[in-house]
Amino acid sequence: MRSREVTLVDMGTSVLSLRIDGELLERLRDHAAKRGMSVQDYVIRTLIRDDFDERFQAAVEETEKFHGLT
Repeated sequence: MRSREVTLVDMGTSVLSLRIDGELLERLRDHAAKRGMSVQDYVIRTLIRDDFDERFQAAVEETEKFHGLT
């Protein structure tokens, strides 16, 4: 499989450059297109959502620990 280099740029932020498999890039393009988004916006939104999910889960676990529910 051939890799492609993808550079994500968002105004006022840093640049992230990745090497990504061509098939995965096509799937990302398809997912983004279904949502009317660019690949960059789709990937950033996915990363933000994943980061939020992890932080939310950690907060839930801390709350449960505080209340003695675990």
